[in-house]
Amino acid sequence: FVSGALGGCVEVASGTEAVLGAPFRLLCIACKRRSETPAEAESEWFFRPEGNPQFQKILHYSPEEGQWVAPGPFEHVLSWNGSRGTRDLQDLSVFLAAVGRDHAGHYVCGLRRNLTFEGYTYSLARNQSLRLAVVEKARRDLASIVSEILMYVLIVVLTLWLAAEMLYCYRKVAAAAPPPDSASEYLAITSESKENCGGVQAAE
Repeated sequence: FVSGALGGCVEVASGTEAVLGAPFRLLCIACKRRSETPAEAESEWFFRPEGNPQFQKILHYSPEEGQWVAPGPFEHVLSWNGSRGTRDLQDLSVFLAAVGRDHAGHYVCGLRRNLTFEGYTYSLARNQSLRLAVVEKARRDLASIVSEILMYVLIVVLTLWLAAEMLYCYRKVAAAAPPPDSASEYLAITSESKENCGGVQAAE
């Protein structure tokens, strides 16, 4: 959910895997298409355990009355974590303080919104579904695995490139240096020139 000067709203999918005993936020975003239209909204959450065909209401929230949580496995664990301080609701998320095994299953996030226009009120309802799995240990997501592989590939490529550059520079320096024989002749000529210069200075 993005809030700012323009009151932007982005609908983002919720995570679907929670770690046993850890906190978890069930994300549910219901953006209003026309932000300038006055509206009032309330939200309900429903839950169906794995293997159970029936949904049961586990939470109700309205700006006027606050939250209500059903007795049972969600009592003292589930709480409202969405929009506050407004009569309209766009963030309908809820929070699990400590995920248990009996929290695995199917969830439905419901919204009822009343839009007020000139002379009439338009009501709409919307539901979003998600399935939550509970695991013993957090598993790494695909994005982190791919990024780590790309990092190692980049390191190998840079190492090979550096080795190739060093080899290229070594060959270039070696090609520019005079051959050993030429170097010996150069030293001999230089020594002979020094001797000749010494004889001339002595004769003077």
